[in-house]
Amino acid sequence: MSKLIVLDRDGVINEDSAAYVKSPEEFIPIPGSLAAIAKLNVAGYTVVVATNQSGIARGYFSEQTLIAMHHKLEMLVVQQGGKINGIYYCPHGPDDQCECRKPKSGLLMKIISDYSVCAQDVYVIGDSMRDLQMATSLNAKPILVKTGNGNKTLQALGATQQLKNVPVYDDLAHAANALILL
Repeated sequence: MSKLIVLDRDGVINEDSAAYVKSPEEFIPIPGSLAAIAKLNVAGYTVVVATNQSGIARGYFSEQTLIAMHHKLEMLVVQQGGKINGIYYCPHGPDDQCECRKPKSGLLMKIISDYSVCAQDVYVIGDSMRDLQMATSLNAKPILVKTGNGNKTLQALGATQQLKNVPVYDDLAHAANALILL
């Protein structure tokens, strides 16, 4: 059985934007992130994306546009020799009280169920506190990258006893290299 890694999207795989990534043209990969996904695949990892996409609920872009962005992501990863095995997203806004919006665990629970794995065996790589909280809520293994909101999250980690032992890497490429060595 292959090992499972869950990646946040904005700020981990692609450049984040305070104004939201609203189109395939605005979806700009972080240097090294696509090759890192391919390296993880070669090393036997199944790679899945879990992302909050409240821009849909806010009316900034449609679900069809999100699908086009994800198609671009998948094609760019294929060009690097890799594969995204699944993309899970929450289309809801912060006030919708859904169970799939991170830091709640709905997306991760669905992924764990779909791939028939134990949460304790799953790595979750993110740049925001909500990614880390989602991971720890199910005893998955959180990893923080400094890209996107990562440096801001790293400062907040100092005050969070529960997450103080979270591994931190400069970017997805460095995190992937470390995981491959495990």
